[in-house]
Amino acid sequence: MSGSKYEYVKRYELPDPLMLGTYMVFRLDGHSFHRFSDVHKFTKPNDPRALELMDCAAQALMKEYGDIVLAFGESDEYSFLLRKSTSLHNRRQAKIVSTLTSLFTSNYVFHWSKFFPDVALEYPPSFDGRIVLYPSAKEIRDYFAWRQTDTHINNLYNTTFWALVQQGGQTTTEAHATLRGTVSKDKNEILFSRFGINYSTIPPRYRKGSVIVREKTEPDTDVHTNEQQSTQESGLTQTRSGDQKELKNPPTKLEILHCDIIKDDFWNEYPKILEE
Repeated sequence: MSGSKYEYVKRYELPDPLMLGTYMVFRLDGHSFHRFSDVHKFTKPNDPRALELMDCAAQALMKEYGDIVLAFGESDEYSFLLRKSTSLHNRRQAKIVSTLTSLFTSNYVFHWSKFFPDVALEYPPSFDGRIVLYPSAKEIRDYFAWRQTDTHINNLYNTTFWALVQQGGQTTTEAHATLRGTVSKDKNEILFSRFGINYSTIPPRYRKGSVIVREKTEPDTDVHTNEQQSTQESGLTQTRSGDQKELKNPPTKLEILHCDIIKDDFWNEYPKILEE
């Protein structure tokens, strides 16, 4: 059947394929989350409920899209690495960005009451997303090192800032002035000398962020234990005869870690992340 006379408008749509043979990193950020966190009274400097909700939404993306091989999250931000050979949505940029952003956002809203049972959602949150392409494993490692370094810098500042406000009695303006021009050593000294806080003992979730990886598991592993922290993906399929046939990729489960991803140890333990 021929199209209508109006179909010519489709010619105005521009193709937006992403370059083949490159690593794809999808990053999303909460839009105006300073206001969102204030309205919903997030605990300062870190609210574990909010961070666990972000982890939950990130896991939902990885459960839905097997080509996502690694995720890293801090605060209201998450980064996802897709395998180099992915053909997701024919590598159409707008399709990938819009689909992943909307799925993450909908899961954030859908699971809100699980993590904030006593806090009503006053208005819908929103996230913006983007894709950046990288040519080699070196840039991928440097990218995630950059994000984890940023996590440390931000958390150290926020931890010190809110200690000055909540325990030191300073106004927010005074706290910002106190920290102006300081370096990491200065902030650690303020925390320890004034408030008895050893920064290295703060939970690694806050200092290092959340890292989500795929761990191999046996096909008969009980997947109903600890559903929040682990999601199993089937590595079996049914043949026409009804027999089970093992797929090329073994079954995996999603694991949330709070570890160093800058040094070699992590990448040596999970070498498949950077495979094509």
